[in-house]
Amino acid sequence: MVQSIDRAVSIIELLASNNDREWWSISEISERLHLPVSTSHRLLNTLIRHGLVFQNPETKQYKLGYLWIEIGLRQLEKLDFRSVAREVMKRLALQVEESIYLNIPDGTDALIIERVDSPTNVRIIDKLGLRIPLHIGAANKTILANMNSKEMDIIVNKLIPDSSDKYNSLIEQLFQIKRQGYAVSYSERTEGTLSVAAPILDFNHKVVGALSIGVLNYRVKEERLLYLIDRVKEAANEISIAIGRTS
Repeated sequence: MVQSIDRAVSIIELLASNNDREWWSISEISERLHLPVSTSHRLLNTLIRHGLVFQNPETKQYKLGYLWIEIGLRQLEKLDFRSVAREVMKRLALQVEESIYLNIPDGTDALIIERVDSPTNVRIIDKLGLRIPLHIGAANKTILANMNSKEMDIIVNKLIPDSSDKYNSLIEQLFQIKRQGYAVSYSERTEGTLSVAAPILDFNHKVVGALSIGVLNYRVKEERLLYLIDRVKEAANEISIAIGRTS
Protein backbone atom coordinates (compact mmCIF):
# COMPACT_ATOMS: atom_id res chain seq x y z
CA MET A 1 0.00 0.00 0.00
CA VAL A 2 2.74 2.45 1.05
CA GLN A 3 4.79 1.54 -2.01
CA SER A 4 1.84 2.26 -4.30
CA ILE A 5 1.34 5.64 -2.65
CA ASP A 6 5.04 6.46 -3.02
CA ARG A 7 4.95 5.50 -6.69
CA ALA A 8 1.78 7.50 -7.34
CA VAL A 9 3.35 10.56 -5.70
CA SER A 10 6.45 10.07 -7.87
CA ILE A 11 4.26 10.13 -10.98
CA ILE A 12 2.55 13.33 -9.83
CA GLU A 13 5.90 14.98 -9.07
CA LEU A 14 7.23 13.99 -12.49
CA LEU A 15 4.20 15.41 -14.30
CA ALA A 16 4.65 18.66 -12.36
CA SER A 17 8.44 18.81 -12.66
CA ASN A 18 8.86 20.76 -15.90
CA ASN A 19 7.10 24.09 -16.46
CA ASP A 20 7.94 23.94 -20.18
CA ARG A 21 6.46 20.50 -20.68
CA GLU A 22 2.86 19.47 -20.06
CA TRP A 23 2.34 16.02 -21.64
CA TRP A 24 4.12 12.70 -20.95
CA SER A 25 3.80 9.29 -22.56
CA ILE A 26 3.50 6.18 -20.42
CA SER A 27 6.83 4.88 -21.72
CA GLU A 28 8.56 8.10 -20.65
CA ILE A 29 6.96 7.96 -17.23
CA SER A 30 7.96 4.34 -16.75
CA GLU A 31 11.51 4.95 -17.92
CA ARG A 32 12.04 8.01 -15.75
CA LEU A 33 10.68 6.33 -12.63
CA HIS A 34 12.10 2.87 -13.35
CA LEU A 35 8.64 1.30 -13.18
CA PRO A 36 7.14 -1.49 -15.26
CA VAL A 37 4.72 -0.12 -17.85
CA SER A 38 1.93 -2.24 -16.36
CA THR A 39 2.50 -0.67 -12.92
CA SER A 40 2.52 2.85 -14.37
CA HIS A 41 -0.65 2.11 -16.29
CA ARG A 42 -2.45 0.83 -13.18
CA LEU A 43 -1.41 3.81 -11.06
CA LEU A 44 -2.26 6.32 -13.79
CA ASN A 45 -5.74 4.85 -14.18
CA THR A 46 -6.32 5.27 -10.45
CA LEU A 47 -5.08 8.87 -10.54
CA ILE A 48 -7.30 9.59 -13.57
CA ARG A 49 -10.32 8.17 -11.77
CA HIS A 50 -9.78 10.67 -8.94
CA GLY A 51 -9.19 13.63 -11.24
CA LEU A 52 -5.52 13.96 -10.31
CA VAL A 53 -4.24 13.06 -13.80
CA PHE A 54 -5.79 13.64 -17.23
CA GLN A 55 -5.19 11.54 -20.36
CA ASN A 56 -5.54 12.90 -23.89
CA PRO A 57 -7.84 10.37 -25.59
CA GLU A 58 -6.14 10.93 -28.97
CA THR A 59 -2.42 10.94 -28.11
CA LYS A 60 -2.80 8.75 -24.98
CA GLN A 61 -0.39 11.07 -23.20
CA TYR A 62 -0.81 12.24 -19.61
CA LYS A 63 -0.71 15.51 -17.68
CA LEU A 64 -1.81 16.74 -14.25
CA GLY A 65 -5.57 16.84 -13.77
CA TYR A 66 -7.61 19.95 -13.05
CA LEU A 67 -8.41 18.86 -9.51
CA TRP A 68 -5.03 20.28 -8.49
CA ILE A 69 -6.21 23.76 -9.46
CA GLU A 70 -9.29 23.33 -7.29
CA ILE A 71 -7.22 22.03 -4.38
CA GLY A 72 -4.69 24.83 -4.77
CA LEU A 73 -7.32 27.55 -4.84
CA ARG A 74 -9.02 26.10 -1.79
CA GLN A 75 -5.74 26.15 0.11
CA LEU A 76 -5.06 29.73 -0.97
CA GLU A 77 -8.45 30.77 0.36
CA LYS A 78 -7.56 29.24 3.72
CA LEU A 79 -4.52 31.44 4.11
CA ASP A 80 -5.71 33.80 6.84
CA PHE A 81 -3.83 36.83 5.65
CA ARG A 82 -4.35 36.56 1.89
CA SER A 83 -7.72 38.31 1.75
CA VAL A 84 -6.53 40.94 4.22
CA ALA A 85 -3.34 41.44 2.24
CA ARG A 86 -5.14 41.90 -1.06
CA GLU A 87 -7.11 44.91 0.16
CA VAL A 88 -3.90 46.54 1.40
CA MET A 89 -2.15 45.63 -1.86
CA LYS A 90 -4.88 47.28 -3.93
CA ARG A 91 -4.45 50.55 -2.04
CA LEU A 92 -0.68 50.34 -2.26
CA ALA A 93 -0.75 49.71 -6.02
CA LEU A 94 -2.85 52.84 -6.55
CA GLN A 95 -0.67 54.83 -4.18
CA VAL A 96 2.71 53.99 -5.74
CA GLU A 97 1.43 53.11 -9.25
CA GLU A 98 3.49 49.92 -9.38
CA SER A 99 2.81 46.17 -9.27
CA ILE A 100 2.53 44.63 -5.79
CA TYR A 101 3.32 41.03 -4.81
CA LEU A 102 2.72 38.73 -1.86
CA ASN A 103 5.20 35.86 -1.33
CA ILE A 104 5.08 33.03 1.19
CA PRO A 105 7.87 30.61 2.18
CA ASP A 106 7.79 26.98 1.04
CA GLY A 107 10.90 25.01 1.99
CA THR A 108 13.96 26.59 0.37
CA ASP A 109 11.75 28.56 -2.03
CA ALA A 110 9.03 31.19 -1.89
CA LEU A 111 5.80 31.24 -3.86
CA ILE A 112 4.00 34.26 -5.30
CA ILE A 113 0.43 33.77 -4.09
CA GLU A 114 -1.09 37.17 -4.83
CA ARG A 115 -0.48 40.06 -7.23
CA VAL A 116 -2.09 43.42 -7.85
CA ASP A 117 -0.99 44.93 -11.15
CA SER A 118 0.16 48.51 -11.58
CA PRO A 119 -2.62 50.83 -12.76
CA THR A 120 -0.22 52.17 -15.43
CA ASN A 121 0.57 50.55 -18.78
CA VAL A 122 4.25 50.10 -17.87
CA ARG A 123 4.44 47.28 -15.36
CA ILE A 124 6.30 44.19 -14.16
CA ILE A 125 4.29 40.97 -14.15
CA ASP A 126 5.42 37.75 -12.47
CA LYS A 127 3.01 34.83 -12.57
CA LEU A 128 1.07 33.59 -9.55
CA GLY A 129 2.48 30.29 -8.32
CA LEU A 130 5.99 31.18 -9.46
CA ARG A 131 8.55 29.42 -7.26
CA ILE A 132 11.81 31.26 -6.57
CA PRO A 133 14.74 30.24 -4.28
CA LEU A 134 14.75 32.17 -1.02
CA HIS A 135 18.14 33.78 -1.64
CA ILE A 136 16.98 35.54 -4.81
CA GLY A 137 15.05 38.83 -4.77
CA ALA A 138 14.08 41.35 -2.13
CA ALA A 139 10.86 39.61 -1.06
CA ASN A 140 12.50 36.23 -0.60
CA LYS A 141 15.54 37.61 1.20
CA THR A 142 13.19 39.50 3.51
CA ILE A 143 11.48 36.22 4.40
CA LEU A 144 14.80 34.44 4.91
CA ALA A 145 16.25 37.26 7.00
CA ASN A 146 13.31 37.20 9.41
CA MET A 147 13.35 33.45 10.08
CA ASN A 148 14.91 32.25 13.31
CA SER A 149 18.69 31.97 12.95
CA LYS A 150 18.77 28.16 12.97
CA GLU A 151 16.12 27.81 10.26
CA MET A 152 17.77 30.54 8.20
CA ASP A 153 21.18 28.87 8.44
CA ILE A 154 19.81 25.46 7.39
CA ILE A 155 18.16 26.95 4.31
CA VAL A 156 21.18 29.06 3.34
CA ASN A 157 23.41 25.98 3.64
CA LYS A 158 21.11 24.09 1.29
CA LEU A 159 21.17 26.89 -1.25
CA ILE A 160 24.81 27.96 -1.01
CA PRO A 161 27.83 25.93 0.27
CA ASP A 162 29.08 27.52 3.50
CA SER A 163 32.64 27.41 2.17
CA SER A 164 31.91 29.92 -0.60
CA ASP A 165 32.30 33.70 -0.54
CA LYS A 166 28.67 33.99 -1.64
CA TYR A 167 27.60 32.33 1.61
CA ASN A 168 29.33 34.92 3.81
CA SER A 169 28.08 37.76 1.64
CA LEU A 170 24.49 36.52 1.83
CA ILE A 171 24.60 36.07 5.61
CA GLU A 172 25.85 39.64 6.06
CA GLN A 173 23.15 40.89 3.72
CA LEU A 174 20.43 39.01 5.60
CA PHE A 175 21.53 40.46 8.96
CA GLN A 176 21.39 43.94 7.46
CA ILE A 177 17.89 43.31 6.03
CA LYS A 178 16.70 42.15 9.44
CA ARG A 179 18.12 45.24 11.15
CA GLN A 180 16.69 47.76 8.71
CA GLY A 181 13.30 46.07 8.27
CA TYR A 182 13.28 45.97 4.47
CA ALA A 183 15.19 44.72 1.43
CA VAL A 184 16.04 46.14 -1.97
CA SER A 185 17.22 44.05 -4.91
CA TYR A 186 18.44 45.06 -8.36
CA SER A 187 18.01 42.82 -11.42
CA GLU A 188 18.42 39.62 -9.38
CA ARG A 189 15.86 37.67 -11.37
CA THR A 190 14.90 39.94 -14.25
CA GLU A 191 17.33 42.39 -15.86
CA GLY A 192 16.39 46.06 -15.56
CA THR A 193 14.08 45.62 -12.57
CA LEU A 194 14.15 46.64 -8.94
CA SER A 195 12.20 45.23 -6.01
CA VAL A 196 11.50 46.67 -2.57
CA ALA A 197 10.09 44.38 0.14
CA ALA A 198 9.14 44.20 3.81
CA PRO A 199 8.21 41.22 6.02
CA ILE A 200 4.76 40.16 7.19
CA LEU A 201 4.79 38.77 10.75
CA ASP A 202 2.04 36.86 12.55
CA PHE A 203 0.91 37.01 16.20
CA ASN A 204 3.99 35.00 17.23
CA HIS A 205 6.22 37.43 15.34
CA LYS A 206 6.99 34.59 12.93
CA VAL A 207 7.54 35.61 9.33
CA VAL A 208 4.68 34.29 7.18
CA GLY A 209 5.41 36.19 3.99
CA ALA A 210 6.70 39.34 2.36
CA LEU A 211 5.09 42.24 0.55
CA SER A 212 7.02 43.70 -2.37
CA ILE A 213 6.85 46.40 -5.02
CA GLY A 214 8.20 45.57 -8.47
CA VAL A 215 9.66 48.51 -10.40
CA LEU A 216 11.57 49.17 -13.60
CA ASN A 217 15.03 50.51 -12.72
CA TYR A 218 14.91 53.57 -14.94
CA ARG A 219 11.85 54.90 -13.09
CA VAL A 220 13.50 55.04 -9.67
CA LYS A 221 15.72 57.83 -8.36
CA GLU A 222 16.91 57.99 -4.73
CA GLU A 223 13.97 60.07 -3.51
CA ARG A 224 11.50 57.71 -5.21
CA LEU A 225 13.26 54.67 -3.73
CA LEU A 226 13.00 56.04 -0.20
CA TYR A 227 9.31 56.72 -0.80
CA LEU A 228 8.71 53.13 -1.98
CA ILE A 229 10.58 51.73 1.04
CA ASP A 230 8.41 53.73 3.44
CA ARG A 231 5.19 52.70 1.68
CA VAL A 232 5.97 48.97 1.53
CA LYS A 233 7.00 48.94 5.21
CA GLU A 234 3.77 50.67 6.20
CA ALA A 235 1.66 48.27 4.12
CA ALA A 236 3.43 45.15 5.41
CA ASN A 237 3.05 46.42 8.97
CA GLU A 238 -0.69 47.03 8.40
CA ILE A 239 -1.14 43.42 7.21
CA SER A 240 0.91 42.09 10.15
CA ILE A 241 -1.25 43.96 12.67
CA ALA A 242 -4.42 42.78 10.92
CA ILE A 243 -3.40 39.14 11.37
CA GLY A 244 -2.61 39.56 15.04
CA ARG A 245 0.94 40.78 15.41
CA THR A 246 1.45 43.08 18.36
CA SER A 247 4.24 45.62 18.73
